[in-house]
Amino acid sequence: MAARSPDEQHRAATPLELLFDLVFVVAVARASSQLHHGIADAHVADALLGYSMVFFGIWWAWMNFTWFASAYDTDDVAYRLAVFVQLVGALIFAAGVTRLFVGDLLIGVIGYVVMRLALVGQWVRAARSDPERRPACLRFALGVGTVQLGWVALLALPQSMVTTGFLILAILELAVPIWAERAAHTTWHPEHISERYGLFTIIVLGESILAGSLAIESAAEAGLLSTDLVSTVAGGLMIVLVMWWLYFERPFEWRLRSFSLAFIWGYGHLPIWAAAAAVGAGLSVAIDEVTGEATIGVVGAGAAVAIPAAIYLFGLWALHLPMANSPADRFLAPVAVVLILLTPWTGEAPLLTGLALVGLLVAKHLFARRAVSAEGWISRSESSR
Repeated sequence: MAARSPDEQHRAATPLELLFDLVFVVAVARASSQLHHGIADAHVADALLGYSMVFFGIWWAWMNFTWFASAYDTDDVAYRLAVFVQLVGALIFAAGVTRLFVGDLLIGVIGYVVMRLALVGQWVRAARSDPERRPACLRFALGVGTVQLGWVALLALPQSMVTTGFLILAILELAVPIWAERAAHTTWHPEHISERYGLFTIIVLGESILAGSLAIESAAEAGLLSTDLVSTVAGGLMIVLVMWWLYFERPFEWRLRSFSLAFIWGYGHLPIWAAAAAVGAGLSVAIDEVTGEATIGVVGAGAAVAIPAAIYLFGLWALHLPMANSPADRFLAPVAVVLILLTPWTGEAPLLTGLALVGLLVAKHLFARRAVSAEGWISRSESSR
C-alpha cells in the first residue's frame, strides 16, 4: 500500500468512492427527515441534539475515509474488501439513526465502530507498507482504535451523561488527525480532496431538494396547493440553487497545499454541510406549516429555514475570507446573514431568504464587473502615458 503522489495528474473520484457516498446519502436523508419531524412537532431542542450527534458521526466517518483514500487508495482486493466493511458499517449506522434521535445509541454505535475499526486496519496496512510515514499511520491506528473503546463505553453511561460523553469523544476524534500528522504528513491530493468535498456538498444540497419535493408531493395529493405553498417552494429553490452557486464560485485547491490551512478547511465544512442538510428539513417544516401539519408556528417554521441558511452562508464566507480581495467579498455576506436572520418575523422566511441570497449573488457579480472595468481603465491609462 504505497502512498500516492500529491502531484498525480488527473486524479479523480473512483467508482468505489462514489459507491461509498451513495451509502451516506441514506444516512443524511434519515437525519434530515428526523430533524424535520422533530422541529415540526416543536421538539426543537431534542431534535437539534439528535441531529448534531448523528451528523457528526456521518461527517467524521466520511471525512476519515476520504482523506485516507486520497493518500493510500491502492484499489486492490484487500483495500476494496476493507471499504466494503466500512460500507456495511455505514448501512448499520443509517439503520440506527431513528433510534439515535430518541436516545437509543446501540445500533448507531455498532455501525460507527464497524466503520472506524475497518479504517484502523487500513492504517495498520499503510504503516507496514510506507516506512516514511509509518509513525503517522501508527498514531492514526492507535488513536482511532482507542477512541472506539470510548464509544462502546458510552453505551453503559446513564442517559444524563450521554451528551457530555459524546462531546468528550467527539473532541478526541477531532484531535487524532492533528496528533498523527505531527509525526509525518500523509500525502493527500489537493485536487482530489477538493472534488470529493464538492461531491459531498452536492449530496447534502440534494437532500434539501428531495425534502422539498416530497413535501410538495404530499401537499398536492392532499389538494392543499396554495399561493403560500408556491412562494415557499420558489424560495426553497432559490435558496438551494444559490447555495450551490456560492460553494462552487471559487476553487479551493490552493488551500489544501498547506497543512494548517487544510485542517481548517476540512474541519470547517462540518457546520456548512450540517446546515445545508438542515435547510431541507427546514423547508419541509415550512411546507408543513403552510398545510397546517406543523405545530411550531410561522415564526418557528421560518427560523427552521433561515437559521441553517445563515449558518451555511456564514461558514462559506469564513472559508472564502482568505481569498477575499475586495470590500464586497468581505462585507456583503455578513450583511446578507443579518437580513436572512430577520426573515422569520415577516411570515415569508423561505421566499425572502431566497431573495436575499439572490440579491447577494447579483451584488457580488456587479461589484466584480465594476472591479474588472476599473482595472481595465487603469491599465489603459497607464499604457497611454
